[in-house]
Amino acid sequence: MSDTGTGTRAERRTADGSAPPRRPAPGPPPLPVRPPAAAPVPKAARGTAAETPRLGAFLARAAAATAALTVVGAVLGLVRDQAIARFFGASGASDAFLIAWTVPEMAATLLIEDGMALLLVPAFSLALSRRTADAGGAAAGADPVRDLVAATLPRLFLALAAGSALLIAGAGWVVGVLAPGLADPRLAVDCTRLTAVTVLTFGVTGYFSAALRAHGRFLPPAGVYAAYNLGIIGMTLALHAVWGVRAAAAGVAAGSALMILIQLPAFLRLAPPGRPRLPRRRRGAARSAPLLGFAVLAPVVLFVLSRQSQVLVERFLASTLPAGAISHLNYAQKVAQMPMVLSLMICTVTFPVVAQAVADGNRQKARLRVERDLALAGLVVLLGTAVVLGYAPQIIEVLFQRGAFDASDTGATAQVMRVYALGLLGHCLVGALSRPFFASGRPTWFPAFAMGTGLLVTIGAGYALTYRFGVDGIAAANALGISSAALLLLMGLGTRVVPIRARDVVLGLGRLSGAALAAGAAGWAAAPLVSDPVLSLAAGCALVPAVFFLTGLALRSPDLASLLALIRRRFLDGR
Repeated sequence: MSDTGTGTRAERRTADGSAPPRRPAPGPPPLPVRPPAAAPVPKAARGTAAETPRLGAFLARAAAATAALTVVGAVLGLVRDQAIARFFGASGASDAFLIAWTVPEMAATLLIEDGMALLLVPAFSLALSRRTADAGGAAAGADPVRDLVAATLPRLFLALAAGSALLIAGAGWVVGVLAPGLADPRLAVDCTRLTAVTVLTFGVTGYFSAALRAHGRFLPPAGVYAAYNLGIIGMTLALHAVWGVRAAAAGVAAGSALMILIQLPAFLRLAPPGRPRLPRRRRGAARSAPLLGFAVLAPVVLFVLSRQSQVLVERFLASTLPAGAISHLNYAQKVAQMPMVLSLMICTVTFPVVAQAVADGNRQKARLRVERDLALAGLVVLLGTAVVLGYAPQIIEVLFQRGAFDASDTGATAQVMRVYALGLLGHCLVGALSRPFFASGRPTWFPAFAMGTGLLVTIGAGYALTYRFGVDGIAAANALGISSAALLLLMGLGTRVVPIRARDVVLGLGRLSGAALAAGAAGWAAAPLVSDPVLSLAAGCALVPAVFFLTGLALRSPDLASLLALIRRRFLDGR
């Protein structure tokens, strides 16, 4: 595997005393992480030299650009949800679309956000290292990155195309499994056939995104959801009067094609097509992708499916409730998840760095990076949780209360969103902690075990709470299940992959959670004092962060203290 590569061999030659001075171990060109090799640098020292200023500046720029495009995509996602709420409200039609939307939601998690990235970022990082190591010594036209693409992309395309075709043929059976409580499933079946193409288009999108991120190219992957939402919005506005909610389903298909198109030029520049290779080199190319074997693929797929199956459980249970329950749950989730999406962009940008450090056996550097990511992601998501807890009714009223979406829908959705927000930290931690587990490309079943345990908690709590509390019980079961999975992953990471200080991480997140609860309570108390929802929400955007930061400092949160020190150093001291 990759941790027995050039760095270890170089140390062995130096010990013999017969080799010339060691050159730095190769790494992806866009992410230089080692100092110039004027003298050999011990491996341990390379770990604690953690992040050079050049790497830190690169990550900061990448995170800022990713954040900007993520915000654009999130805003367009709100516009998309507003259009669906305006034209279809919380009704049987919107429920039918959301059942069909389960397909792209599952495909996005498996093929774009988690599964494909967890498999392919380490694989492309290894190919990039081999490209650098072989520079000048390989045969003309040899390129490990192009070999990896040639060995994997055609097979993946055929498998995904077959999956889409099977889903189209079996749409009726799929709807019957997902929502057996629907009185008339025909509309949901039609919409499912339209959205089934995303199995293919999302798979190609995820492949391109993983390759580009491994190369340090973050802008095209960050823009895919903006393109996706533009496709849905355009088709819904243009055709809703003719096709009804089927127009939104057709928009899902059109938007997913746009996701491929905005990444295709950048992908072709990084891995341009080459001339045919000799059969011997073809077999070598296939062996150059050991990270994509079944032993590695199976645990990743099982983990991702277990995670996304929470949505299946929620919609299965909600289909037995009155019409509109699925829609209330969906609108609440889409808004409440925005802080989680923004927090996870940090881990998305730094995942190639963690993968490279783990592959090099640089455990100290990986630990520091993971602990920083957990602290920053937790801070962002808990601040967002406080805003949701305090101002959920105002947020829903401002965003959705118009057209077919009335005041009763606002009240029901806001209540669900507050319950769902209790699990946002768990969702964030599951996304952040799963990446280091899969960074080395070795088979690991612990994330699937943790997520499977969380899914069992969700199922059990869902059946226990839905009958009595309705859709609020479903949201509570989601929070309990994902939080259980997050706790297991946090406890298991330090002993299996990266030696993080789990106790310190838990204490830091606990202090931030206390600050979030105090800020959320302050917002909840202050929100009704201003009758206009826009003005009330604007005041909350100042009140909640102020209480959050003051309470966090009073609780001696080290993460907040470090963040404020960094801000002061950057903006006040000019450094």
